[in-house]
Amino acid sequence: MKICVYLSYIGLGANLLHLSYVHQLSKKYGPVTIITLCKNLKYALEDDPSVSEVITFTKEFNKFKNIIKFSSELKKYNFEKIFIYYPSPRIFAASKIAGIKEIYHYPLFKKKNLHLVNAAKKFTCKVLQINKCETFTKIKISDDKINNVSSYFDKSKFNIVIGAGSSGPTTKWGVENYSNLINKLNKLDKFNFFILCGPNEKEISSEVINRVEKKNVTDLSNMNISEVIPFLVSANMYVGNDSFGSHISSQSGKPSIVILLDSPKAYTDYSPNHFRIVPEGYDISNINHGSKIDPNLVKVDQVYQKILNYI
Repeated sequence: MKICVYLSYIGLGANLLHLSYVHQLSKKYGPVTIITLCKNLKYALEDDPSVSEVITFTKEFNKFKNIIKFSSELKKYNFEKIFIYYPSPRIFAASKIAGIKEIYHYPLFKKKNLHLVNAAKKFTCKVLQINKCETFTKIKISDDKINNVSSYFDKSKFNIVIGAGSSGPTTKWGVENYSNLINKLNKLDKFNFFILCGPNEKEISSEVINRVEKKNVTDLSNMNISEVIPFLVSANMYVGNDSFGSHISSQSGKPSIVILLDSPKAYTDYSPNHFRIVPEGYDISNINHGSKIDPNLVKVDQVYQKILNYI
């Protein structure tokens, strides 16, 4: 039986937030195919036995005028069931035209105030006819990949991935704050650090490392997603911006300290391993995309104390 999960999200973090539901569907139906708009999801899930394939659709399919082209593409895969984790009439119509027999979807036309976690949990419980639905799961990664990065880790130290990069400028805490945090922690002589930035953010990683007084920092910015994930799984903690790294760490059973500047709380609601830091004077419920909060409202001492609370 060919089963499809449709995730209408571009960001890797938003896709990984739905991984628990993919795993629960797989327990009933076997390995599933995921269709997504995220080009990197296939690399993050390449070792996951619950996922038979990850297919990336381009943005052109995300337009109503291309619905026939979209349905023709869907039809190629001969899916018997599709689970659409989004309230989209367009995806529903394309699935109908593609001849998919069983189509499960969120209530249509209800995108406003959509809570990613609550909506996905309710939907999964309904389609699987279960009363309890876990919102987080365990990232699957091969032992070989873990072994390949083991030499980078100092087992006598507490190894922290610093998520200095992120998808947008308004979600970043900043080079000065991260370098000051690392220098302050290094006075305790207990830590080893890894700087997580995307390939297009190498200057951020370089600036942080250049400002750190000790040479106990590894730059991950030259690595691809497949290469970076073993570091996140192997480290003791993630500290940083809301980015895919926090989702990998939290779903590896590691504390994931996330600085919320421009991200709705829903992105970190799903896992007990997320520990959130909110800027001074803000209510977490009022932070969302477009908040554009001054990153300096989160103090270095605030993050420092949060880290010490969990080591």
